[in-house]
Amino acid sequence: MLLTVDIGNTNITLGVFKGKKLMATFRMNTIQARTSDEYGAEMRDMLSGNGIAAEDISDAIVASVVPNVMHAMTSAIIKYFHTKPIIIEAGIRTGIRVAGRNPRQVGADRIVDAAAVYELYGGPTIVIDYGTATTFDLVDEDGTFTACVIAPGIRTSAQSLWSMAAKLPEFEIKKPRTILAQDTIACMQAGIVYGQVGQTEYIVKRMKEEFGRDDVKVVATGGLGRIIYKETDTIDVYDPQLTLHGMRLIFEKQKK
Repeated sequence: MLLTVDIGNTNITLGVFKGKKLMATFRMNTIQARTSDEYGAEMRDMLSGNGIAAEDISDAIVASVVPNVMHAMTSAIIKYFHTKPIIIEAGIRTGIRVAGRNPRQVGADRIVDAAAVYELYGGPTIVIDYGTATTFDLVDEDGTFTACVIAPGIRTSAQSLWSMAAKLPEFEIKKPRTILAQDTIACMQAGIVYGQVGQTEYIVKRMKEEFGRDDVKVVATGGLGRIIYKETDTIDVYDPQLTLHGMRLIFEKQKK
C-alpha cells in the first residue's frame, strides 16, 4: 500500500492507497515540535484503528510546505514503515510545467493539485484550494501551470477577526440562516462565508477574462471548500481528496 502525506501549515493529511483506491484518510495537527517517534507512533495508531498494519505500507510520498517538519516526518516514515519516502520537490516528474520567473517558489501542494486536476479533469482548469491560504491556480490545456492568485484562507480570515478585535468572539465557520444577520456571530459568519463566495466568483471571472477563454473548468478542494461550493455556480466540481490523488499520480510517474 502507498502512504501519502500532505503537510500543510495547519494540518497534516494522510491517505492510504491500494492501487488507485483510497482506502483511508487521516488528519493531524501540524505541530513543528514533534519528534519522529511522536509522528511515527501517531500515524501507526491511526492506521491500526482502521485495520491497516504498518507492515502493509510498502511505499510513501510526501508533499510539504512546512520545511521544519520534514526531518522528523521522513525519519518517522523510515523508522516505523521501513520505507524511504519520495519527496515532492524540484526535479521529480509531475506531468506539469510551471511557467513564470521563479517556478521553485510554487508550493509542493499546489504542484500536486495542478497535476491532479490536469490528469483527472483536463485543461484549461482553475483549481481552487481552500486551505490556510485560498489559492486559485490556472492550468492550461497542455498541462502548464500558467498563473495563480493567493488570498487569505477562510479560517485564517476568521481567526484574524476574533484574535485582533477584542469584542468579537470565536465562532463556528458555517453559513448563517440569512445574510441579513442581526447577532454578532451570525454577522461574522455572513461576512466570512458570503465574502469568500463573492471573492471566488470575482477572481474566477477575472481570470477567465484575462486568459481569454470562458471554457475553463473550475475544480475546488480543501475542507472548507464544500461550504463555498454549495453557494455558487462558479465551481463545477468539488473534490475533497484531490491532493491525495495527485500525490498518488505523481508517485506512479516516478515508477515508470
